[in-house]
Amino acid sequence: MNATRPAGLMSGSDYRESLRRYRPTVYLDGHRLDSVADSRELRPGINALAVTYDFAHDPRQAPLMTALQTSRGRTVNRMLHIDESAADLLNKLEAVRLLCQETGCAQRYLAHDALNAINQLCARADAAAGSNERRARFAAYLEHVQDGDLALGIAMTDAKGDRSQRPHRQASRNSYVHIVERLAAGVVISGTKAIVTGAPYMHEILVMPSRNMGPADADFAICCALPVDAAGLTMIARPAGRPGEKLEHGAAPFSRRYGQSTAVLVFDRVFVPWDRVFLAGEWEHSASLTYAYATHHRHSCIAARAGFGDLLIGAGALMCEANGFDPGTKASLREPMVELIKITEGFFACGVAASVYGAADPHSGSFMPEPVFANIGKLLLATQIYDMHRLAHEVSGGLIVALPGPDEDHNPATAATLAEVLRASPDVPYDRRIEVARFIEDLTASYQGGWYSVISLHGGGSPAAMKREIWRNYPLGSKVELVERLLERGVLHDESRPITRNRQPGRCCAAGCALPGQAMMVALPAAAGCHPTPVDEEPAAE
Repeated sequence: MNATRPAGLMSGSDYRESLRRYRPTVYLDGHRLDSVADSRELRPGINALAVTYDFAHDPRQAPLMTALQTSRGRTVNRMLHIDESAADLLNKLEAVRLLCQETGCAQRYLAHDALNAINQLCARADAAAGSNERRARFAAYLEHVQDGDLALGIAMTDAKGDRSQRPHRQASRNSYVHIVERLAAGVVISGTKAIVTGAPYMHEILVMPSRNMGPADADFAICCALPVDAAGLTMIARPAGRPGEKLEHGAAPFSRRYGQSTAVLVFDRVFVPWDRVFLAGEWEHSASLTYAYATHHRHSCIAARAGFGDLLIGAGALMCEANGFDPGTKASLREPMVELIKITEGFFACGVAASVYGAADPHSGSFMPEPVFANIGKLLLATQIYDMHRLAHEVSGGLIVALPGPDEDHNPATAATLAEVLRASPDVPYDRRIEVARFIEDLTASYQGGWYSVISLHGGGSPAAMKREIWRNYPLGSKVELVERLLERGVLHDESRPITRNRQPGRCCAAGCALPGQAMMVALPAAAGCHPTPVDEEPAAE
């Protein structure tokens, strides 16, 4: 390895080669893969993850893409860092946006979100038990992951079965991953995780519960780590990128290069040693884990879709130019472009606010995004992704889906005619106009475009989950008391009064925990009531 690289950080080529050390059982398009590293169908996903490694070595990107883990005195990839400040949250936000500008969806940021949530889980569970066992176990695992610069797949969403029933009441217990046997050396788990991002080309899998559990669901409260080629683990995957279409001659100009596979993971009596188990039946901690992961992940999703929005903004402007128009002088194009900018920067601003108002977790000390802003930002992007596509279509024109196939650009009988009649601005050659049109088609009006819509809507939880968290975390009581004070009705600050009780206040007072004029990144002493405490009666994520 190049001696100038930070210790332990792989390059993209190192990462590709590292996949050869694993032999996961992966089925794709009806056949078993002999080699993930050599799979043409998975190459766009592997390319996307490789960017997260290469950017850590790029002098221009490294300040964002790496972080100093002060507890260990080690420089690590930002995607594996435990956040220590509001600045870390902001830097993670910017890093994810940068990665997704390049790749559409960088995928690896899910590892960051899960590691931060499990770190909080272990500290919380140890505090309740009066021990340090889980924290020590997680610290050893984190060292293993950071020093190996590993890629982690997050197995959270269970198959779920009948969603009206809790896990223990399912007709098939394998609808959820659960513990089937406890041994002296570890646990044996079985069940199904339905949506695991990038699973085939990860190094390890982190299993997490997908909802809060009750006492009868204790066997389903499992959080653990295992290699992708663990005995008994089978992955049933879909191709990364844009399958089923030609990848030559300019078709799928973006998704032939970058994409994302997802997989169903079937666990059939998979053994996990105790040193890789972080939760094993302690159902009372499942809600806090899903809450923490959902908050971190929704914060990251904001940045990811902002990066995607940057692609649409840039492509829309290029398409206007290629069509012979200047949006600055033509209101019918300027207005949708401004709307696209407003949407993208609007939900990203929520991510910035969630970072700035972030607070240290009371048990682990690591920093947590402010949940109301994180959930509002994710809700905005989830429901406005379709508007983003529409606006890109509006400024681009119908040519993006009406073009002849890319083979015609190389057909002697048609190429010259198309180049003449489908050129618009005299300053923009035909091939440049068509390339941008096909780029927008790829991102918004293709299989890949549909994928971006659905993953934006449901990734990180459905809109209903975000609305529930906003309502549960918003300090509604303080607003009620504000109005009653102005009406001179003499509020008595009665905590038993439902409408004024702040169950999980994100900010404890009118000014917030940071007083006006203070430096944004200065660590401030926590005021009483500033740390949200999850409630356990509802699932935190879906």
